[in-house]
Amino acid sequence: MIQAFYNIKSLIQVEDNPVERVGGADMSKIKTIEDAFLIINNKLIADFGAMKDYRKAMKQYENESEIREYDLTGRMVFPAFCDSHTHLVYAGSREIEYIDKIRGLSYEEIAKRGGGILNSAKRLSEASEEELIETAWNRLEEIKWMGTGAVEIKSGYGLYPEQELKMLRVIRRLRELSPLTIRATFLAAHAIPMEYRGRQAEYVDLMINETLPVVAAEELADYIDVFCDKGFFTVEDTDRLLMAGMKYGLRPKIHANELDFSGGVQVGVKYNALSVDHLEYIGDEEIACLLNSETMPTILPGAAFFLGLPLSPARKMIDAGLPVALASDYNPGSSPSGNMQFIASLGCIKYKMLPEEVINATTINTAYAMGVQDELGSIAKGKRANFFITEPIVTYQFMPYAYGHNKVESVVLNGEVQ
Repeated sequence: MIQAFYNIKSLIQVEDNPVERVGGADMSKIKTIEDAFLIINNKLIADFGAMKDYRKAMKQYENESEIREYDLTGRMVFPAFCDSHTHLVYAGSREIEYIDKIRGLSYEEIAKRGGGILNSAKRLSEASEEELIETAWNRLEEIKWMGTGAVEIKSGYGLYPEQELKMLRVIRRLRELSPLTIRATFLAAHAIPMEYRGRQAEYVDLMINETLPVVAAEELADYIDVFCDKGFFTVEDTDRLLMAGMKYGLRPKIHANELDFSGGVQVGVKYNALSVDHLEYIGDEEIACLLNSETMPTILPGAAFFLGLPLSPARKMIDAGLPVALASDYNPGSSPSGNMQFIASLGCIKYKMLPEEVINATTINTAYAMGVQDELGSIAKGKRANFFITEPIVTYQFMPYAYGHNKVESVVLNGEVQ
């Protein structure tokens, strides 16, 4: 079946020669086509261009048995967001801790008394796989209708082998059910269970010797991750876990420098991590380490906004020549939203990024940060047809500007109108 979308007000983020990622000054550039068309053939983007060439482009399909045409007058088309960092499989909310934060308790203080990740771990252990699938499915549907077409989901609330494997099996089931592109990450070290306090090395051994082999044998994860930060896991812990994961073919992704200068960026680059995420604390040394690496610096504005953390120096990073990605960190404790439109708005409002920069940071660069840049993240021939259609809007800058409502009118995933 051929599907053709015509009279598109603006076709955003088009590429004639697709790139893997965009950094430095190039982040302020995006290519658009005004008064455009887009043609899908067998789930892939087959052609696009200016409306003056539309009938000529359609001529080659005149013998097709089924052609559907959609008039998008006044509407824009963007590549679907790629959200490269979430924890959206969880059981129950944590609004009580939200009140504790309002009263002045820090993230670390809440964690030390059994809240935070440990609270989510307890609730997850009490939930069935079916319950986890149902609630996560609702979250996937929610973010889909706000324009997200690809999402990375981490484990990490299981803490123990059996529960971590349960989470990863839930993620596998969601991959089978959802039209979204899903990548799974084994978050091997997220928090230290109470009974392992003071015996952290033993806990790392448990993850390496008991959980990791099963994750690999059942092919439950694409990546391995560690929370390398103050009060959580050390560089030495991280080093051991990443090395073990890589032996099983799992490329690293790192939680780094959310709470302090932890060395997480350096160990991530050392092991060629696909991304290092959070980066509230990042200086000249970390920037120099990331330059000329294959690791994508990923900022999570929702967590900094919700927790009142220092803001990652996005402007300094971009000006130094780095690429930057923005992801939601959707989770019940520090960023209870997967709205990538709002993440883009925060990028502009709080991090002083240009609209063009946040578009690159939530599409091409986040596609790279979850390893799907060859098929998603831009409008390019041969890439999968994952895009969203806006309501009638005046300019593409309106997307991050108008943060108060959903500007997505419809979504196309894998070439199918949802």
